[in-house]
Amino acid sequence: MSDTLDTLENITYDELNEGDTAKFTRTLSEDDLVLFAAVSGDVNPMHLDPEFAANSIFKERVAHGMWSGALISAALATVMPGPGTVYLEQSLTFRRPAKLDDTLTVNLTVVRKDPKNRVVFKCDVTNQNNQKVVTGEARVIAPTEKVRLYKPTLPNIKIERRD
Repeated sequence: MSDTLDTLENITYDELNEGDTAKFTRTLSEDDLVLFAAVSGDVNPMHLDPEFAANSIFKERVAHGMWSGALISAALATVMPGPGTVYLEQSLTFRRPAKLDDTLTVNLTVVRKDPKNRVVFKCDVTNQNNQKVVTGEARVIAPTEKVRLYKPTLPNIKIERRD
C-alpha cells in the first residue's frame, strides 16, 4: 500500500495493552461548525448567531458539545483501535467550551481490557492551551483481525450561505 497518510491500520485486541495511548487532532473551522449544525439539526443560536452568543455566558459562539464527542468517535474509529472498532458506550463531562479556531486533541488511553474483546479507554479532549475541554470514558469492541486499508476519499462539500 501507499504512504501511511493515505491508509488506516487498526490495532487489534491482542495488540492493545493497558496504558497504550493515541492522539487525534482537529481544528474547529467556521465550516465545521455550520456543517455540524446542518447534519445534527442543532441550530442553537449559541453556536451560530454572534449577536446572541455575545450575550451568553461564553460571550462568543462556541462549538456544539457533541462535536468534541464526534472527535472521540473519529479517534477510536481511525487511530486506536481503528477500523473495525464497534463503539458501545461513552461518558462525557464538558469542562469548557470549544471555540472557533480552537485546535482540539483527543487523548486516548487504554484503561483495561475486558473479556469478549471489550476495551475501556480514558478520553480527554484538550485545546491548544492544554486545557481540558472534555473528559470521559469509552467502551468498545476492539477488532480481532488486522486490517490496513486506504482512507476513503470524502466528497467536497460547498456551503451556500443564505442571508
